[in-house]
Amino acid sequence: MANIKVAETAGFCFGVKIAVDSAIEAGKKYGKAYTNGPIIHNKQVVQFLESLNVRELGSYDELKAGDTILIRSHGVPPSTERKLQELGVNVIDATCPFVKKVHEKVRQLVEEGYYVVIIGEEGHPEVIGILGHLEEVGGKGIVVENMEDLIRKFPKRNKVGVVAQTTQNEEFFEEAVGYIASNVEELKVFNTICDATSVRQEEVKKLAKEVDVMIIIGGKHSGNTRRLAQISKALNPNTYHVEKADELQPEWFENAENIGVSAGASTPDWIIKEVVEKIQEITK
Repeated sequence: MANIKVAETAGFCFGVKIAVDSAIEAGKKYGKAYTNGPIIHNKQVVQFLESLNVRELGSYDELKAGDTILIRSHGVPPSTERKLQELGVNVIDATCPFVKKVHEKVRQLVEEGYYVVIIGEEGHPEVIGILGHLEEVGGKGIVVENMEDLIRKFPKRNKVGVVAQTTQNEEFFEEAVGYIASNVEELKVFNTICDATSVRQEEVKKLAKEVDVMIIIGGKHSGNTRRLAQISKALNPNTYHVEKADELQPEWFENAENIGVSAGASTPDWIIKEVVEKIQEITK
């Protein structure tokens, strides 16, 4: 049997655990609850919550006064919060504390007169929420996903402030800040990548170099999981991104003595356990 090393921080981060626990509690307490989109980017967890009658809302028009809705860990724009208040629904705010910190920093930058560069994925729910807070206080800014994006969009401004989506790639963040620093007179940077993301990425960098095969577990729509897979693949070509155990292919593990496993912040322990058990079975 191959030697399997599981990254210490693989799986649920602090913010995701709060959101999932809140959703489970809401389902038990109210008998029915909604979430404003998938509670996290993991289909298996979303399906489990549906069994508790906690389901994704199709449209805010579906809500009636007295219904319960849970704001997921990604957060929402202030305009959405106001809309929910007007509808008279019971709101459970499960926004990750690290995401709330980004909202605060964006507001601070605008108040201090900075043009804001958000390093993150355009259209990602967390970034939509950050942009909402930027616009709420009359701020101006852009979202950049990669260096090409940054160079193409970068405005001629004297004062620029920078924040990041909490699950961003540390290396890209550092490269982007370096480019901005050399092109502005005044720069203020808040590294809002959360600790769990940074530690998880560093662990993957170390582990990917030590093993023959690397397995990254998590939703295909999960930004932080995709970034772990990209980081790992750059260091170890034998890297595979799976959502669950039945996606594992025996040929991946031929002649592999050491196998590394990590998982995104929205991957529950039970899926990691199933994947590890399946690898053990394949490599007997």
